[in-house]
Amino acid sequence: MTAPPAPGNPRSQPDWHAQELLLMREVMRLIGRSLAPGLVLREMLHLMSELLGLNRGRIVLVDDTGAGAPRTASIQHAYGLTQAEVQRGRYAWGEGITGRVLASGQPAIVQDIDAEPLFLARAVQRSHLPPETVAFIALPIELHHAPIGVLACHRIRSRQRHLNDDLAVLRVLATLVGQLLQLEALVAEQTRQLEARNAVLANALNAKSARYGLIGNSPPLLQALGELERVSQTQATVLLLGESGTGKELFARAVHLASGRRDRPFIKVNCSAIPDALFESELFGYERGAFTGASTARAGWFEQADSGTIFLDEIGELPLAMQSKLLRTLQEGTLVRLGGQREVKVNVRLVAATNRDLAREVEAGRFRQDLYYRLNVIPIRLPSLAERREDIRPLALHFVSRANQAHQRNVNLAPDALARLEAQPWPGNIRELGNVIERLVLLAEDTLVTGEELDRFLPNVAAASPPPAAAAPQPLTELPLVRDYAPAHSHSAQALQAALADHHGNQSRAAQSLGLTLRQFSYRLRKAGLR
Repeated sequence: MTAPPAPGNPRSQPDWHAQELLLMREVMRLIGRSLAPGLVLREMLHLMSELLGLNRGRIVLVDDTGAGAPRTASIQHAYGLTQAEVQRGRYAWGEGITGRVLASGQPAIVQDIDAEPLFLARAVQRSHLPPETVAFIALPIELHHAPIGVLACHRIRSRQRHLNDDLAVLRVLATLVGQLLQLEALVAEQTRQLEARNAVLANALNAKSARYGLIGNSPPLLQALGELERVSQTQATVLLLGESGTGKELFARAVHLASGRRDRPFIKVNCSAIPDALFESELFGYERGAFTGASTARAGWFEQADSGTIFLDEIGELPLAMQSKLLRTLQEGTLVRLGGQREVKVNVRLVAATNRDLAREVEAGRFRQDLYYRLNVIPIRLPSLAERREDIRPLALHFVSRANQAHQRNVNLAPDALARLEAQPWPGNIRELGNVIERLVLLAEDTLVTGEELDRFLPNVAAASPPPAAAAPQPLTELPLVRDYAPAHSHSAQALQAALADHHGNQSRAAQSLGLTLRQFSYRLRKAGLR
């Protein structure tokens, strides 16, 4: 066998440049085949040892210790270290050579680990290393110009290779490690977002296209539906919040349909449409002879909803006297009919809705605080149509189909018409969109409605802006005691909308501000196509 060349012979020295190129080529090939950092980084450390003599390489990364906890780092990838040595490789911020590189972001070169008091020899004990002089090199791994880890290795000092060459290669590899870890984080974040989005879409696709009659797949709508379904099987009271026209009744019915009470009664009560004098008899019923004309006993809405669900819409309109009786019924599960003497047990799931700020109503003394806390168990905010613009197109097509069937028409919307609908502000939300579509189906002259023709059916945004101060509704105290007769067209649609907006959707107060009764106001809303 031929003896190896003498150490002094130039032919005995490896071609370090070729070794470096081979190392880089193999690492890049691995990255091209797999983005899994564990495989790539371990093979990189292996090639550092086999090709360049940079032994026992390790990659130390910052631990996720949580806010307020001391910052630490530990060995995450290594070659030439036992499992026990890897487990021991944990460092506090600024501790030893590795900890100082993390804290300072500057590389460190220890020419002789036996002569450096800061070198801990924590992971690999000195007795397990060669007897020659051993050096230690540690370089920071940075992400967004901040150190997130350390690339380190041992090196026999008496080698026929310049230290600066090793440093140059390690700098390139440390940069590559940082970029690979950044890419892994970006892929993980995008994967997490896609998985969350796919989960939402899968839930939407597994159900009907219009679950519970609610049309749309926008994230705000799906979030509200998700909250609804999570609480539907419980008996907790649900409080639906949001602007007028966002579909509170449909959501309330959805709570009922998603619960175990789906086959039992669903009773809906509009509190704003019941005169104050009739609240008690309507909600709790009455006995025969309780008042003039009560020739027979009648069960109230709560009794009729027994074992089912009752939906109290516009609960903010409930008089204070009735609020205490409602609170007692909710707490005790019993009621007493008007004119009755005995308690009647009822088992009812309550869903309430309001577009008023009940917390402010409590502060103003117009709503009982204890009832507010009783109602505000599961608040679900319904998104406005402006928050779910991607649902405007399917909603418009649904309303067109429904109006065509109801009125025996064949009207369709051109793509530019649908685009204009999506650009509208829709302060009246879904109710306003449905009214516009129905008016369009009834009055359109052509079967295909273009964007230009659609304009005459859309509300005038300029006219719908708040009226000037001079035209502002008069305070309630300045209204005459006796209302003058007013024809059906006495108030424009814009005036009716403005009054509703000024009183946060409260029709009773809006009617009073215009000098109308609630019935007159509701009639004008219907005539104007706003209901």
